[in-house]
Amino acid sequence: MKTQALHIKGTAVLDTMEAIKARAGKEELERIFAHLDEQTREILQPPISPSSWYSCAAFARFLEADIRETAGGNAEELIKRAEIVIAKQLTGIYKIFVKLGSPEFVIRRIAAVHSTYFDGVQIIPEMEGPHSARIQYVGFSREHRIMGFVILGFFKKALEISGAKKVDVHFTVPTEAGEKFCELALLWE
Repeated sequence: MKTQALHIKGTAVLDTMEAIKARAGKEELERIFAHLDEQTREILQPPISPSSWYSCAAFARFLEADIRETAGGNAEELIKRAEIVIAKQLTGIYKIFVKLGSPEFVIRRIAAVHSTYFDGVQIIPEMEGPHSARIQYVGFSREHRIMGFVILGFFKKALEISGAKKVDVHFTVPTEAGEKFCELALLWE
């Protein structure tokens, strides 16, 4: 059975490439591209259109190459890098909404925003109590494993910006488990 092709919005691809250039320069981005297979290079070669859709599998391969080449293969580094990207994205008016919003509001809002960034992925947020939630991402497969680290970073930083303390964000069902969905657990004070 063939799985549906998943896509990611060009904005997310652009933000990632811009973050790499800001962190280490254009040469670093070029070095990562040099370690990609030809098909992935063709798919993600700039210029990237913010409103276009790109292969999520190709983007995952790009992130894998980034981590392999710039973080010694430590995928946990993507959590920190995603936190930097979301902090930048949540500037101006958006930051005010996050700061004034409760963690519950932020969780629902990010889940809604993620649904506009991913085509072919269903996102189901469920509040479990005043300080916990679960979010299911239906549609990712094992090849998208690295996307989990990005998702962890986004939720962790957004919850912290909203005033949550002692934030714990982890997968109870990881993407690499090969289930029909992956599930994220969020806890905070």
